[in-house]
Amino acid sequence: MRAAVVLFPGLNADAEMVRTLELAGAKVQTVWHAESALPAGTDLVAIPGGFSYGDYLRCGAIAKVGPIMQAVAEHAARGGYVLGVCNGFQILTECGLLPGALTRNVHMRFECGDRFVKVHAEGPFTPSVGRVLRLPIAHGEGRYQASPELLRELEGEGRIALVYCAQSGETSEAANPNGSVNGIAGIYGGPKKNVLGLMPHPERMSEECLGGRDGLELFTAVVGRGLAAA
Repeated sequence: MRAAVVLFPGLNADAEMVRTLELAGAKVQTVWHAESALPAGTDLVAIPGGFSYGDYLRCGAIAKVGPIMQAVAEHAARGGYVLGVCNGFQILTECGLLPGALTRNVHMRFECGDRFVKVHAEGPFTPSVGRVLRLPIAHGEGRYQASPELLRELEGEGRIALVYCAQSGETSEAANPNGSVNGIAGIYGGPKKNVLGLMPHPERMSEECLGGRDGLELFTAVVGRGLAAA
């Protein structure tokens, strides 16, 4: 599988993203935001976390108009895989590749630390429903919000990928670090669930030296699909 990691000014998780994709077996190239095309043969586009353009105006609001995003949108429309982590998730909602919005955490403070999430729906990145993963978070605007109609649609179509939970897998308000509606930590988009956005950082929990390998599972799942199809 060939992966392209998109770089915007202010992102700070690109090295971890490249490293984790390579650990999962992908061949990785980086793409600067000013480019207008993805590398030939790209199967997966990943947008890392950080603070693109310093989060001015609104998280992801400037990055969404970057020239490369048109190519990313066309890639997604063809059924290509797209992954947005943290600020990448915010960018994907801003440009309309994922529905809903990410807003200020309910407690109005930056949240940083390891949290537990549970796989809520099967998809290319999340094949094991019910699996509990320990993943780091680091965000001030990670509160996912959506209308009741959109929530029903996401649930009905199996597009709520991940929800915050306790280590036991139990969901509760106490396990929700940012006030996201229904404890949503990640959602799928696209008819084939080929677009995934999530606030936790799986690339920062991909090796034992980082504290564990739970995050690597999301990458090996999707890269494995690409290798099997090759």
